[in-house]
Amino acid sequence: MARKEKQQSDTPKEPGRFAQIRQVFTASRKADPTIPWWMLLAFVAVIAVGVSIGFLVGHWVYALILSVPLGLLAATLVLSRKAERAAYRSLEGQPGAAGAALGALRRGWFYDQQPVAVDGARGTRPEDVAGAAFVYRALGRPGIVLIGEGPDARRSKLLTQERKKVERVAPGVPVTSVVVGDGDNEVPIRKLGSKITRMKPVLTKEEVSAVNKRLKSLGGLRPPIPAGMDPMRARVDRKAMRGR
Repeated sequence: MARKEKQQSDTPKEPGRFAQIRQVFTASRKADPTIPWWMLLAFVAVIAVGVSIGFLVGHWVYALILSVPLGLLAATLVLSRKAERAAYRSLEGQPGAAGAALGALRRGWFYDQQPVAVDGARGTRPEDVAGAAFVYRALGRPGIVLIGEGPDARRSKLLTQERKKVERVAPGVPVTSVVVGDGDNEVPIRKLGSKITRMKPVLTKEEVSAVNKRLKSLGGLRPPIPAGMDPMRARVDRKAMRGR
């Protein structure tokens, strides 16, 4: 029993909701120093509106009491939106940004933040992956989504090769290619998550699970690039923003 209790005490606990919000605030303020002022503005605006309504109805004290939690909620929502934008700005132009942005996908999607295909990476240092092309894969009810980033020639070749692979193991399943970028017919990194989740569903949940098992037969890729991005540095983590 003592050993069991010791093991439980040694297990690191996950930070609480307020601790997570504080972490998000600290990281986001470094990227956007104006965040505290926007939060204060939202809080004061809600209080002002609430108290004004209270004066009109003759109960400004009760209105003030009710406005305080609403003001805190408004400030938290501002933090969430600003933190998300700051995270996306930190991703723009970085190799592997599409993989980090996939962390914003909702439930029902299967994806890996590591690429399924790479062309041009020579090592793990930032200068070794500059100019490389990456392809990521996501699976949901709209079908299979291939996300490409990098130089056009390399990216197009990788997308074509990966499409052939998935069509062999999952014939008849819709395959959509999405290119990340700011050019014509490209999707900005900040809009990638919403672009994918708004696609029209065509598969059932059972079919998605079956297709996922087939895709796993393709195996994984261990490219010579960093294993991932820190959630507080680059990755877009909606759970942390919501304080969950």
